[in-house]
Amino acid sequence: MPSENLTWVTEFILMGVSDRPELQIPLFFVFLIIYGLTMAGNLGIITLTSVDSQVQTPMYFLRHLAIINLGDSTVIAPKMLVNFLVSKKTISYYGCAAQLGGFLVFIVGEIFMLATMAYDHYVAICNPLLYKVMVSPRICILLVSLTYLYSLTTALTVSSCVFSVSYCSSNVIDHFYCDNVPLLALSCSDTHIPEIIVFTSAGTNLFFSMIIVLTSYFNIVFAILRIHSSEGRRKAFSTCASHMMAVAVFYGTLLFMYLQPRTNHSLDTDKMASVFYTLVIPMLNPLIYSLRNKDVKDSMKRFLKNPWQAFKLM
Repeated sequence: MPSENLTWVTEFILMGVSDRPELQIPLFFVFLIIYGLTMAGNLGIITLTSVDSQVQTPMYFLRHLAIINLGDSTVIAPKMLVNFLVSKKTISYYGCAAQLGGFLVFIVGEIFMLATMAYDHYVAICNPLLYKVMVSPRICILLVSLTYLYSLTTALTVSSCVFSVSYCSSNVIDHFYCDNVPLLALSCSDTHIPEIIVFTSAGTNLFFSMIIVLTSYFNIVFAILRIHSSEGRRKAFSTCASHMMAVAVFYGTLLFMYLQPRTNHSLDTDKMASVFYTLVIPMLNPLIYSLRNKDVKDSMKRFLKNPWQAFKLM
């Protein structure tokens, strides 16, 4: 078809979580509460691990996980909340590209930050005498820097591929944010190469990060089983079980979302999976990774007893 007969897309329409009018206000309040709890929990972790010098080093990775969770939710939630209240649920072409890029930065960052935290737990439990050498401040900074650099590179590459194809007359995205799978489904040009890049990138990232996570936790469990004290084993398992549960839910939803065959894709099911890893898990992570953490609980007690002294230490 000649290009002059095509209408090029300048904006997209986001269908949202549900198109039922009677659910818009209730869903607005549900997700407003989720986003509010996400903001409060992750900002609390960032504040505590920044102002208290006693937990700055051991909680270094947790602070960056909180930053990533906060960024991931903030890329998605504000536009989603606004769309619950308006009849015209549009997002500009470049706004959509920016949202996809931001989402990819933080989701890839979270994948490898969880892998880094698993490595940190492994060294702390299996090689405690070498911890200060294997997880020194310099190595912490290096690991976090590489995570951010790689996630930014991946986001630029994948989002560029998704928006390198043509979008003509169809502009209705059956999702609550701009994601690569529903976007590519709208394209009026050949999407074979972008699809290969998207799914290869997702599969490669998940595979290598899961190898790190599974290897680390396998060795952790093996080390715990060798603890002679039943009370010691119980406490160690209790702490690690919550971490492993959070990791399993996060990786499980991503695997379900990106690695199923396209012919079996259900966008409604994908929406529910996306709600988990973009909004629910960032809300739960501060609880899972801090309330079971003695260092963070002690820091919270010190902060509540004398908050002004904590800020003076910054």
